[in-house]
Amino acid sequence: MTQEEFREEARRLRPRLINVARHFLGDDDAEDTVQDVLLRLWQMAGDLRRPADALASTLTRNLCIDRLRRRKPTVELAAGNEAPEADNDERLERMMNVVDSLPDLQQTILRLRHIEGMEMKDIAELFGSNEVAIRKALSRARQAVRQQYMKKYE
Repeated sequence: MTQEEFREEARRLRPRLINVARHFLGDDDAEDTVQDVLLRLWQMAGDLRRPADALASTLTRNLCIDRLRRRKPTVELAAGNEAPEADNDERLERMMNVVDSLPDLQQTILRLRHIEGMEMKDIAELFGSNEVAIRKALSRARQAVRQQYMKKYE
């Protein structure tokens, strides 16, 4: 694809890609994500063929998902209301009691991943295992926590 063909294709695709990004991210990072997609498409311009709609949409969706995964979860509390904070503290204490009752391996993996914020790759290296086994163990630990929490407290 020539430089002029790429410019035409980018002008045509940009509004649609922004809509896709806004669907996932809201207005926050949509423009930046589309810029990243267009940059990646430009790097592949020699191999691209028109129309590049499917590839551009897939790249946009995948970048949006990556950005969502990197975001830190936040909890909004009602202003001037002490009850939600106390309720959250109580839930957290209950959750930690359930985590404490898990087998040591599941407990450790949960704590490393969710409290320490370690990546799966690093946890796998620490245990001398592979990422797939750690993901499976983490999944089982989460299921056990969910089941025990529901059984005890709900």
